[in-house]
Amino acid sequence: MNRFSGRSQKRRVSGIWVTLALFLLVLFLFSGGLNLLSQKTSEEQLASLEKSLYQTAVHCYCVEGSYPESLDYLKENYGLSFDENRFFVDYQPLGENIMPDITVLARNPR
Repeated sequence: MNRFSGRSQKRRVSGIWVTLALFLLVLFLFSGGLNLLSQKTSEEQLASLEKSLYQTAVHCYCVEGSYPESLDYLKENYGLSFDENRFFVDYQPLGENIMPDITVLARNPR
């Protein structure tokens, strides 16, 4: 009976290593998927903020007859809000009747 016990012990140890390797592979794939999802979400948030800024500026133009002179004006009078720690917004007015130049950048790209 002793000669069969050695084989089962070897199979048990190799089975543990295979299980551990599969677990690490699944964990690696899951982590990569989460990172990809996080990056995609950040890109969509940036695009959504840029679209919101343009829409708010156009709304101001429709209501008041001129584009706002600053980003702060949009925040105060039109309820525009965004996370200033995550996004940098460059708002350059070009004139009362010319669409302002709006640039949105992520502060900490991932």
